[in-house]
Amino acid sequence: MTGVWTDRRSLLKAGISAPIMLEAASAAAAGGSDPFASERLFADVKTYAEAGSKQSGGIGDRWIADWTARRLSDAGFAVERQSFDAPWFEAATSELRLDDRKIPLVAQPLAVPTGPGGIDAPLRLADVSDNLDGAIAVVRLPYRRWSSLLDRAVCDPLTDALTRGAAAVILVTTGPTGEALLLNAPADAPLSDRPLALLAPRLASPVIEAARRGLSATLVLDGKGGLRAAENVVARRVRDGRRWVVVSTPRSGWTDCAGERGPGLAIWLALAEWMPHAFADHSLLFVCNSGHEYENLGASHIVEKVGPPPAETDLWLHLGANVATRDYQEMPGRLLPLPSADPFRFLMTSTAFVDRARAIFKGLPGLEMAYPSSEGVAGELSEVVKAGYPYHAGIFGAHRHHHAPTDDLSVVAPEPLAATAQAVRDFLTAIIPAHR
Repeated sequence: MTGVWTDRRSLLKAGISAPIMLEAASAAAAGGSDPFASERLFADVKTYAEAGSKQSGGIGDRWIADWTARRLSDAGFAVERQSFDAPWFEAATSELRLDDRKIPLVAQPLAVPTGPGGIDAPLRLADVSDNLDGAIAVVRLPYRRWSSLLDRAVCDPLTDALTRGAAAVILVTTGPTGEALLLNAPADAPLSDRPLALLAPRLASPVIEAARRGLSATLVLDGKGGLRAAENVVARRVRDGRRWVVVSTPRSGWTDCAGERGPGLAIWLALAEWMPHAFADHSLLFVCNSGHEYENLGASHIVEKVGPPPAETDLWLHLGANVATRDYQEMPGRLLPLPSADPFRFLMTSTAFVDRARAIFKGLPGLEMAYPSSEGVAGELSEVVKAGYPYHAGIFGAHRHHHAPTDDLSVVAPEPLAATAQAVRDFLTAIIPAHR
């Protein structure tokens, strides 16, 4: 598997078609149509999806930063950029050579390359083999919608395999799509000091059988990487002496992220158009973060250096993953699309907002049962809570194509997207004091 193809696709999408889309999107934003209408919201998801891969600091991520900055500027915000370093890795070769077969792998960042010659070693199943010394350990993860390398269900067997002497590790990311799923990882240092690769479960059978038999193979993770600049988009409408409302959303991720990021970003844009008029007595801060896939790297910079004082903030709303993504029936070997929203999404709010949130989001799968953040939060909302903002709310989750290369425009349906956006609008109207 090569990273060159992904970047070339992003270049074609973001570099050639994007200026045309930008004109169309800006024209739509300038019109008088309802920003919460399904066609407006879906058009923004489509624009986001067509920019290609959203890896931090890459072509697609940079184009979306420019696009969102222009949209916020058109809505009357003063826009600036907050730059920071994010890791990157472009694979030239990621594969397991087994007999005469070349089985595609994905290098898990922060990648530890093998060099072009690879590692020659016996394959062994980590969960049944007593001896992993010098072996390529195959770790079969249980069925789940995987998201983070720090998940104990990932980290513990990985650490165990390394401790037992594995020369390299292959993780089989068993999940709904059958694809290899890249996992969020810390930005400062790799969790594995040896090569770590991901294997799609749909391709795993011959590898698992070879590992049962202890057959030799060659693992090749070759490429280049380092650090590159990524940017948070920071937009303000300041009314002197007025209290603040903050709305944040990530835009980066491992794949095209149409379902993971697109709905949240589209609702964020709709709110940016609507809120300056709806909350004319508030100062507004809108932030669009990069660095999400490196364990909330961009969000940590925002909360530390950009956020207003918590005591002067009436609400921090965070729109995370799976805000409004299509649900699917799971059948053997395939997923059948449904018109409704995937219910594996969570609405967490300050305790004071729970009852109103449950009433306003009633009937929306997954969101209808808002939970108090005191019971625990996840993702970038955790950075907001940790920073001491007393009034907050956030939506996050993981749809069936989460972190998969199949996370394209087909995973978003306009109707549940609009229903969610309108509920978010109504929730803000209900909980933010109109005059402070």
